[in-house]
Parts: sequence; structure tokens; C-alpha cells
Amino acid sequence: MIQKEHARDLYENLIRIRMTEEAIAEEYAQQEMRCPVHLSIGQEAAAVGVSACLEDTDVVFSTHRCHSHYLGKGGNLNAMIAELYGKQSGCAKGLGGSMHLIDQSVGMLGASAIVGGSIPLAVGAALSFKMDDKKRLAVAYFGDGACEEGVLHESLNFASLHKLPVLFVCENNFVATSSHLLARRPIDNIHEHGNVFGVPGIRVDGNDVGEVVSASQRGVARAREGLGPTLIEARTFRMMRHVGPQQDKNTGIRTETLWEEWEQKCPVRRFEDLCLKNGWLTQEDMNGIRKGIQEAIQAAFEFAKSSEDAVWV
Repeated sequence: MIQKEHARDLYENLIRIRMTEEAIAEEYAQQEMRCPVHLSIGQEAAAVGVSACLEDTDVVFSTHRCHSHYLGKGGNLNAMIAELYGKQSGCAKGLGGSMHLIDQSVGMLGASAIVGGSIPLAVGAALSFKMDDKKRLAVAYFGDGACEEGVLHESLNFASLHKLPVLFVCENNFVATSSHLLARRPIDNIHEHGNVFGVPGIRVDGNDVGEVVSASQRGVARAREGLGPTLIEARTFRMMRHVGPQQDKNTGIRTETLWEEWEQKCPVRRFEDLCLKNGWLTQEDMNGIRKGIQEAIQAAFEFAKSSEDAVWV
């Protein structure tokens, strides 16, 4: 459930992620970024909705598609863009690149390009919180492609057995690189993966910020009460190709009709319409937010390009 007083923060987070990645896509053609990029344009609501329910002391672990998770958790825009350019001022000192963002100051404890690789790390962090009796929780972000990896099921089992404070968040965009979900598995039931381990699952419209917030609130409350993990399946759609700055349209992976159907479900546009309808924000408010973010993005690229290159030893 979204409260009026939270609408501005949610919108700022949504639009910051969207505009930042649009700028990355535009600048990428200059061939100055020192890494491949996996963009989450179209998927922003999942990261924003989950992040809205976390405390500063909570931690997140991410995937190769990690920009939204980092920025959603409060990541430093200058440091992220500098990381993409391989600069010392990057959040990983320019040594990690787009797929390996890490920033302990905001609770982003790492991203891994190994499919499913960060899931057990989140479980380990949650175990340490429980052993130290700290009222903190960990989030494991992963895509639908990780659901065929054994480590997810092992992690669900272990987390449930020990009632660990961890939230498993699957951003299901229905395609792993170029393989459709139902070409890899007989049943579309990711939210039920934890059933056999006693982990409740929640399926949500991953392009609806409100639905993601509501599900996350339930999962976070359960974790903080010592009842164990929750699995959230956020059904969404990446508008861009698996990797790179181009749209995933007319590539033979998705039909143009399907792409256009999901374009109408754009999480940013839907939230803007909701804010206007409920009187949470005016068009003038949103224009002002966009202007401020655009200035911050421009400054971040200037900062990155003028920073010292990473030192490799």
C-alpha cells in the first residue's frame, strides 16, 4: 500500500534509475565505458518497491543486471557511472565494472555475473545477522534464469530450516538471455519454488510499484519477526536486449507485438498516472524532479570522464 507521503521518494527512485540507464544507453556508443552493460529499463519497479521497505542497515546482493538495485538502495550516482568508465572513483575502484557493483556504505554488498551466484551470499549474511542477534535482513535479487540453478533450492531450504531473515526476489522477465521461460521448464510457477521448504511465495505484477511494496512489506515483516524467508516473484519485462544499449525489439527473441504490449505497462508511466490521479504529485512536480535528476546525471558523467583511471596491480 502506497502512502501519499512516500510517493515522491518512490517516483524519484523510479525516474532516477530510468533516466540514468537511458543516459548509459546513449553514451555507450562512444565506446568509452570499460565493460558490457545489462540494463533494467522496464524492470525498475521491482528494485524500487523492495528498497522502499528496507532500512539503511539492511543489505542487498545482486546480479549482472544490478544498476537498479544499487541506485534503489541509495547508491552514489557519481560512483556508479565512474565504475562503468573504469575509474578509481568508482564504487569498486574501477575494477568491477557494471556487473560487479559493490558499496558497503549503502548496504550493496556485491553483485555477481555468475547466474545465482549471489543468492547464497545473501543467505550467509542473514545467518550472521541471526547469530549476532541483529535486527537486519538481507535481500537476494535474481532472475528467472537462476531458478534452474540448484543453489537457489539449497538456499531456500537452508534459510527456511534456520528461519533466516532473508528476502528472495526473483525478477521474472520470462527470458534468460534468449531462452523463453517455458522453453526451459514445464510450468510457470516460480513463486511456488519455496513451497516444499515451507517458504511462502508471493507473485506480483513487477511493473506495479504498489504491488511490489505490499509484497515486500509482508516479507520484511515476516523476516523481522523471526519467522524466516519469503520468496517474491515480480513478473516484469526488460525492454532492452540481454546485454548492450539496444532495445530487445525485432531481434527474434520477442515479437514486436509482445514488446509493444509491455511498453504500455511501463512502470514509470503507470506510476506517473497513479500520482496524477490521486493528487500525490502534479505534472509540475514531476517535471521538476526530472530536471534535477537530469542535472545530476550530466554531472555524474562529467565526473566519471574527468576521474583518474583505475590502478591495476
